[in-house]
Amino acid sequence: MSVAKKDYKRITTKSLIEMKANGEKISMLTAYDYTMAKIVDTAGIDVILVGDSASNVMAGHETTLPITLDQMIYHASSVVRAVERALVVVDLPFGSYQSDPKEALRSSIRIMKESGGHAVKLEGGKEIKESIKKILNAGIPVMGHLGLTPQSIYKFGTYTVRAKEEAEAEKLIEDAQMLEKLGCFALVLEKIPAHLAEKVAKSIAIPVIGIGAGGGVDGQVLVIHDMLGMNNEFSPRFLRRYLNLYEQMTTAISGYVSDVKSQDFPNANEQY
Repeated sequence: MSVAKKDYKRITTKSLIEMKANGEKISMLTAYDYTMAKIVDTAGIDVILVGDSASNVMAGHETTLPITLDQMIYHASSVVRAVERALVVVDLPFGSYQSDPKEALRSSIRIMKESGGHAVKLEGGKEIKESIKKILNAGIPVMGHLGLTPQSIYKFGTYTVRAKEEAEAEKLIEDAQMLEKLGCFALVLEKIPAHLAEKVAKSIAIPVIGIGAGGGVDGQVLVIHDMLGMNNEFSPRFLRRYLNLYEQMTTAISGYVSDVKSQDFPNANEQY
C-alpha cells in the first residue's frame, strides 16, 4: 500500500523521521558550492551533505583527511546561502572531534554559527560516544556514520566492504542502536552488505541512509560529482551515473578552444 507523499516546504530532522515512518524514501546528495547547491536544492533533494569528500573532488587529495575545519565551514557557508528547502548536514573533518569531546563541541558550534548549517555528521560509534553526547547536549543535531568510515582509511587499509564478518556486523548493529539511543536523528551506512543494512534500518526508528548499502534502507546518498559523471575514474558497483558530464564538458570546452583559435568566436552577433 503506497503512502501519499507529504509536500515539505522545508526539510527538518523531524521531516526525515516522518518520512521513514510513512515509508517515503529519503534522497541525499553532496554539494560544496553555491551554484551546485542551488541546482540540487531546486531539483527537490531532501538532504544536502557538505561532505569531507570535498577533500577529494574539490581539492584533489587522495583521502578525506587533509581538509580542515575552516575549509569545511567555507564550503558549508556557500551551500547554505543557496538552499531554500533541503536540510544541510555538514561533515566534521578528521581531527576535529575524535579524541576530545570539548573539541568536538567547539568544532560543531563553529560550523553551526559560521556556516549556518542545520546539523553535523560524525564517523564512528562507541569510540566517539562522549563527543556525540557533548554535541547533542548543546542542542546541535547529529547524523551518525557507520560501516566504511573514510576518515579511518589508514586503520582499515582499504576501501573494501565492511562488516562482512559476524563480530564486526554485531558491533555495527550495537553502534547503530546506541546512536539512536543517544539522540542522533539519522544514520549513514557506507559500503556494507545489503542484508545487514536492511536489518539495521528495521531495528531502529531513525532514518538510515545508505551508500553502497543496498535498497533496504530508508534513503540513498551519492557524491554529486560521481552521479553526474564529472569524475570518470571512480566506478564502484553502487554508483549509478545519471549523466556523462566529463565527456559533455570536455567536448564543449574543446569546441570553445577550436572556435577561439579559428576566430569563429565571437562572431558579429556576439560583439557590441
